[in-house]
Amino acid sequence: MKNLSLLHSLYRTALAFGMLLCVCCVGLTACSQPDPVWRLEGMQGTALWHVTVNRPPATLSEAQLQAGLNNAFAETNQLIGSWEPTSTISQFNRYSGMDWFSVSPKLAKLVELTLHISQQSAGSYDVTLAPLLQLWGFGSHDSAKERIPTQAEIALTRAKVGYQKLQVRLDPPALRKSQPDLHLELASVADGFAADQAGLYLESLGIHDYMVEIAGEVRTRGISPRGDAWRIAIEKPQEEAGRMVQQGVSLRKAGLATSGDYRNFFVKGGQRYSHTFDPTTGSPVTHNLASASVLAEETTVADAYATLFMVLGEEKAKAFAETHGIHAYFIWRTDDGFKTFATTGFSEAFINN
Repeated sequence: MKNLSLLHSLYRTALAFGMLLCVCCVGLTACSQPDPVWRLEGMQGTALWHVTVNRPPATLSEAQLQAGLNNAFAETNQLIGSWEPTSTISQFNRYSGMDWFSVSPKLAKLVELTLHISQQSAGSYDVTLAPLLQLWGFGSHDSAKERIPTQAEIALTRAKVGYQKLQVRLDPPALRKSQPDLHLELASVADGFAADQAGLYLESLGIHDYMVEIAGEVRTRGISPRGDAWRIAIEKPQEEAGRMVQQGVSLRKAGLATSGDYRNFFVKGGQRYSHTFDPTTGSPVTHNLASASVLAEETTVADAYATLFMVLGEEKAKAFAETHGIHAYFIWRTDDGFKTFATTGFSEAFINN
């Protein structure tokens, strides 16, 4: 642990969808601040979001910004929230036809990104896994529904899954499924995408010094209220003994996302089952990787790769990150405790004091 002092200023966030990253806005110094700092929060679905704005425009009120951010997050819900019956994704999932289904340019570009990563990873990343999640009980908050399906059930459900059955078109923007019961689930990028959309909204208002955090995924731009980079804390992936910082990072223009197995899992018969699934087996992963963090300019991209790395496991994920030039930080379990590895690009952001 490099920076225990960060613990005293961890931004308070709710545990929503197994929050995987604690956000730390290091406290202001004792000297007076000539410029205002606004800290706003709200809900997107069941996830709590926080926005810190440094030096907001004088023409904008805090109440106006709160209302605007509420609308921005609500628009994201209506686009990709599978829990929202009227969302575009929910409508597409109910659509049983196999013709092109019109969507917004934003959604088309998002799906294009997910399909690119699916192809890049030979299917280890797949946003059509919803039927398998439901089969294992991860699609429900009812712990009684958590179950271990039979191999026959898994094989039958896997027939409903496959990124190859999904197509995207950018002009005019549309999606198409080659199988009527194909379901698209964008939870693996939802929080990162929401953070990016909120950030773009802030920039449209002339705000360039801000931090957006939702369910632990972060987008930073400009300078913090301290007058330097934003300081963010990556959580130690432990299930007990409270929340602790594993590593602090310093960011100016970056998105940071963390995925892990230590919040959303269940135990049956003494066996631990993670919510992260291997599409090739239709079952939860069984490796020792506990947490994967990724830095990218856009939080959506970081979110997707962090999910992919949790599927691959520590060895394959490290090799993939190095091969594709992705800035990543891994924490995995050993008999002697946690071990870590950071790519060169990621380690350059470390706070070491």
